[in-house]
Amino acid sequence: MAKKLLIKVTAGSDAPERCSQAFTVAAVAVASGVDVSLWLTGESAWFALPGRAAEFELPHAAPLPGLIDSILAAGRITLCTQCAARRDIAENDVLEGVRIAGAQVFVQEAMADETQALVY
Repeated sequence: MAKKLLIKVTAGSDAPERCSQAFTVAAVAVASGVDVSLWLTGESAWFALPGRAAEFELPHAAPLPGLIDSILAAGRITLCTQCAARRDIAENDVLEGVRIAGAQVFVQEAMADETQALVY
């Protein structure tokens, strides 16, 4: 079993089920002791901003703010550099604990030993 899990979520409110699945899998993996790195890209980039996750609704799904808190407690959340720039999101705009990084960092994480990558 992979000891590290790298999850790239490309969906936001535009594809709520896919979005929710990514955050749920990340939170469950963190709770299971897996080293998790969740990357926010595309429309999910908005969830790096304070208050935006609270606006997300999907019946029968765990609330996004709680999932984000769980992931940040023991894992990492990264906002894609280009995705942030396209949305005029700066480092000082994001939730505490969320970093902004680019493709080079993503590739480094994806290529690390014992890493499983998932894309939603």
